[in-house]
Amino acid sequence: MRLLLNGEPREFPEDVRNVADLLESLNLAGKFVAVEVNRELIPRARYAEHFLRDGDQVEAVTFVGGG
Repeated sequence: MRLLLNGEPREFPEDVRNVADLLESLNLAGKFVAVEVNRELIPRARYAEHFLRDGDQVEAVTFVGGG
């Protein structure tokens, strides 16, 4: 599957079907990540339910604390 991830074209294996799979493939599962697909903010509770399609535009932003 081809996705535009944070503005860059990327290829993902066939087993990346939804937002949860995508985050797992990026080693971001379980971290605080805001995800937008085609300009729609996806609630964390729906990551496994929101299926991706070839060509989707995905923005994934992690939160970094500091002090």
